[in-house]
Amino acid sequence: MKFFSPTQVFLNYRGEQLRYSFVSHLVDAFERNEINFFVDKYEQRGKDLKNLFLRIQESRIALAIFSTRYTESSWCMDELVKIKKLADKGKLHVIPIFYKVKVEDVRKQTGEFGDNFWMLAKVSSGVQIKKWKEALECISNKMGLSLGDKSYEADFVKDVVKAVRSVVAEIGLEEEENHIGKKKRKDCKCELPDFKKSRTKKL
Repeated sequence: MKFFSPTQVFLNYRGEQLRYSFVSHLVDAFERNEINFFVDKYEQRGKDLKNLFLRIQESRIALAIFSTRYTESSWCMDELVKIKKLADKGKLHVIPIFYKVKVEDVRKQTGEFGDNFWMLAKVSSGVQIKKWKEALECISNKMGLSLGDKSYEADFVKDVVKAVRSVVAEIGLEEEENHIGKKKRKDCKCELPDFKKSRTKKL
């Protein structure tokens, strides 16, 4: 049975590190499984961040793919802040992917991941840093998937596809329930009877 999802999946990742390796394998797997996705192939080349924010808003699922060089990019971090905002409003399901990086390093900005974060922080404003830290802590606390140094990437890609399909199915059920709920409310018109005042005739 063929699986097709109109639900768009947004990929948030460090292009220079993962575009031609892990993400290319993931994109191939999504295409084979007919999963609708958006991936920014050209990152900052002539694109406005507002356009990417629009793509995030159009999506129902976001994959935040954390890698050691993820925090080199303010672009990745700003996307993550937008993802967190939509997730907080219940408009976006987020699956964190820890690609050869520890969850604790993402959450607490430590290790090589943290070193890159604090390098970026040196040329960023206090407001930006605060938002980035909040987004990293929030998203890394969600249920996600981790790939270790000695894990098979091919198997991991399958796990990611399986997780995405599971969330797509969950979204489908939610939408179906909302549709049924709206239909019931529409069909059930509880109108009060129109009590007209009776006129008394004078004798």
